[in-house]
Amino acid sequence: MLSSTLEDGLRNYEIGDKVRALRLRKKMALVELGRHSGLSAALLSKIERSNIYPPLPTLLRIAMVFGVGLDYFFSDESKRPVISIVRKKDRTPFPDTIDGTVSYFFESLDYNANERKLNAYHADFQQIEAEEAPTHLHEGVEFLHLLSGRLLLTIGRQEHELGEGDSIYFDASVAHSYRRKGKPRCTAIVVTTP
Repeated sequence: MLSSTLEDGLRNYEIGDKVRALRLRKKMALVELGRHSGLSAALLSKIERSNIYPPLPTLLRIAMVFGVGLDYFFSDESKRPVISIVRKKDRTPFPDTIDGTVSYFFESLDYNANERKLNAYHADFQQIEAEEAPTHLHEGVEFLHLLSGRLLLTIGRQEHELGEGDSIYFDASVAHSYRRKGKPRCTAIVVTTP
């Protein structure tokens, strides 16, 4: 149980409100946030309502889902820096798993930038069969620039083959899927709008 002094101090940071705002901005349900963070929807609900204050490792798990740093929850929004550097050694690859199939691993290239206008990722595509390629869609647009290998990108019913150095810009609200063509490594920079 926290003392009233600690409760008042933590309440000033509005951590629960900030978690809820991030989740709603992504149009994500508590259950979905729970799936991505490994936390229960009940725990997340308590955090959002400020019934409990999460320990830093728990808050970091939530922050990583939304691509923000811990400082997002503790800094004065008016004093946040416009510049954000993410070092290669600090990036963590996460599998993009839909229905148990990993079509690619992604690393956030801008996770510590606050109030982002876009999301940038480094993607490492896996070799999977066409029928295993999971489709997804999201609001906004997507830009992909292929750094290496060959990529088969299906948007709606059309399949596009991209080679090293090729780029594509498309409406991400149309169902799309990715799969590497051949054995050579296939990597890209992917930029989406939130």
